[in-house]
Amino acid sequence: MENLFIFAKKLNYLKTMKKLLFIASVFLFGYTQLNAQTTATSAPATASATVKPAAVVNPNAPKAKWDKTVSEFGDIEQGIPKEAEFKLTNEGKEPLLIQTARAGCGCTNLKYSQEPVLPGKSTIVAATYNAAAMGAFSKSITVTTNADPNPVMLIIKGTVVPKK
Repeated sequence: MENLFIFAKKLNYLKTMKKLLFIASVFLFGYTQLNAQTTATSAPATASATVKPAAVVNPNAPKAKWDKTVSEFGDIEQGIPKEAEFKLTNEGKEPLLIQTARAGCGCTNLKYSQEPVLPGKSTIVAATYNAAAMGAFSKSITVTTNADPNPVMLIIKGTVVPKK
């Protein structure tokens, strides 16, 4: 009877050890998988690193060409709004869309066409500064088109002087 008791105890011990070994191997496997992913993505690029293929470029894509990105007003009288026009030309072969246009503050109002700009055609983005506050200013307009995911920053500058 004593041998049976010892056998049962050893069997219970072996089952417990199997469970512990299984749990430890699961944790070890998970740790190596997480560490492998972290190391691969955070490692600096080297000459032997795998090179990603270049993104496919659409040769017909629209191309945004601005006549200028900065408009200098010079001195303007306080209380008299001043307008700057930025000409946008589509030099691509597909229609160009202005997706968003945002002024950096409420002192600048924007006007622009929501219509597509056909290849070879142009449109105007007009920015009107209200000139209420005295002193030098530099205001930004952020424009995003379907030609480039990076927005273009248009700037209007000047100095508001006392009204004559």
